[in-house]
Amino acid sequence: MSRTAIILTLLFAAILEAGGDAIIRTGMHAHEPWRRASFFGIGIVVLFLYAWTVNSPPWDFGKLLGLYVVFFFVVAQLISWIVFKQAPSAMVLLGGALILAGGVIVSLART
Repeated sequence: MSRTAIILTLLFAAILEAGGDAIIRTGMHAHEPWRRASFFGIGIVVLFLYAWTVNSPPWDFGKLLGLYVVFFFVVAQLISWIVFKQAPSAMVLLGGALILAGGVIVSLART
């Protein structure tokens, strides 16, 4: 698997995971039972697709986990900001900078 394909797959998986979480969260706040069930059903499918996407390739996921965590953090913050109107605080951004630094260290480490 090429480096570009790995990066795109990890980014896609992060979008699926954070998006699936957001769909489930939306369902939890839905008032109509049919709407709640619909969000839960869609969320389950999206989270299954995430698990399939991240576990199907034959890769060293432990090494790639650093990069994945960075993608997940960024995507989750964007969804929180855009969908739920919850902008990240300065402390969240500082923590995100540490996550980014850790992701770079883990991804570049030689085994």
